[in-house]
Amino acid sequence: MSHVTCDLTVSLDGYVAGPNQRLEEPLGDGAELLHRWMFEEPEANAPEIEAILAAGAFIMGRNMFAGPGPAAWDKEWRGWWGDEPPYHAPVFVLTHHRREPLEMEGGTTFYFVTDGIESALAQAREAAADKDVAIAGGAQTARQYLSAGLMDELRLHISPMILGGGERLLDDVGNLTLEQTGVRGTGLVTHVRYRPNIIGS
Repeated sequence: MSHVTCDLTVSLDGYVAGPNQRLEEPLGDGAELLHRWMFEEPEANAPEIEAILAAGAFIMGRNMFAGPGPAAWDKEWRGWWGDEPPYHAPVFVLTHHRREPLEMEGGTTFYFVTDGIESALAQAREAAADKDVAIAGGAQTARQYLSAGLMDELRLHISPMILGGGERLLDDVGNLTLEQTGVRGTGLVTHVRYRPNIIGS
């Protein structure tokens, strides 16, 4: 069975998005700088970038696809990534609003799942075959999979900056422990790998 992984970049104070998330600044104020390591040090961080994109299927929350805004779909909206998203694999979007699959260039098709995280995971596992399934974000989606004990590896990319507010990753995740299994750093980021464990499971 494929492993379920999650890669998220976080600030030193534990935020994956900054304050005041809005359509003009979907990551919130200042949070774009969290991801400098991908664009300013791509060679130094190549193993981590390759691991993020190696999954056979992805799962994300509705806001990661569409951003903060009205709950119902704008059917013209096709995501933040242009005509060719970076995933090149099936992506399952958690939502309460039905929408037909959206096929895009480069092998990415977005499927919109309305019946919960376990259904999305089952569909993603089938699509991924022998490859991993990646929880792409955002924080709320990652917390749901962590709390349910459905994540095999959490890979945090810790940016040396303080956001001071916004959306935290590890609030309200229940009786969870994280066993560190690896660490590596570059000039702009520290990569830490964890094995999540639910206490008492």
